[in-house]
Amino acid sequence: MSETRVEDYIQSTGDQVHRYLSGLFPPDADRRPERLFEAMNYSLLGNGKRLRPVLCIAAAETFGVPRDVVMPAAAALELIHCYSLIHDDLPILDNDDLRRGRPTNHKVYGDATALLAGDGLLTYAFELLAQPLPVAPEVQLRMIRTLANAAGVFGMVGGQQADVLAERTEGSVELLQFIHTHKTAKLIQASVVIGSLFAPLSAAEQAAVSLYGEAVGVAFQMVDDWLDVAGEQEQLGKPVGSDERLEKLTYPRLVGLDETLRMAEEKLAEAKRALTDADVHAPLLFGIGEFIVHRNK
Repeated sequence: MSETRVEDYIQSTGDQVHRYLSGLFPPDADRRPERLFEAMNYSLLGNGKRLRPVLCIAAAETFGVPRDVVMPAAAALELIHCYSLIHDDLPILDNDDLRRGRPTNHKVYGDATALLAGDGLLTYAFELLAQPLPVAPEVQLRMIRTLANAAGVFGMVGGQQADVLAERTEGSVELLQFIHTHKTAKLIQASVVIGSLFAPLSAAEQAAVSLYGEAVGVAFQMVDDWLDVAGEQEQLGKPVGSDERLEKLTYPRLVGLDETLRMAEEKLAEAKRALTDADVHAPLLFGIGEFIVHRNK
């Protein structure tokens, strides 16, 4: 699949996800507390790539499942991601002022409302994923457990805690691998796994999709770290150099910029190999992997 077609797919699919998200918490004069829903929508409907829901949909479509069937699950992944960004930006964590080209949630609504907006998105994600879906109950339960594991103490939350504790330390590549795998890769891995669960896959196909998701997720964070050093704020929509300001443990800090990109390419090759070895024909997933590693924002 050509680079242009992949970018068009990501854009058009992301737009469709955005339309779905915009209908979750529509303005309602009778809904209280109105400010909370406004704060939730501020971050949820911001200018994001929607990469996690796009990956979820792409995985499902790879195995012939139509996207409208997958949309609630895809949206749940974006809610989790947006909640994590709100909380990450708070003064008690990264203390960032800019996200997706706009002031961060707490800069607009205050720390308390931002915290609650994140909580609201997090909990509603599971309400969304628990609604009736056209899959067997045991499959839906597996989807819910997959998301909970990826977002919780054995995934993103655990990785974020390790990330905080590693600030201003020498660290190690081994520790950094743990942080990247849990803080970022677990949710990206869950995105493709949940999308693929809508189809009846063999054990080998399921394992291949899972390996692809983890490898691409690690590559995503490697490139994200690289962009924080070498990217442009206008393109990124957030401050450049925040990792250095907080003395975070990153690949550029440990191995340098060139080696970081080389390792990201290596992870991309690993992701592709996992699918190829299982005879999974997945041009969409290949193309999105290429986009993740070669993006500039």
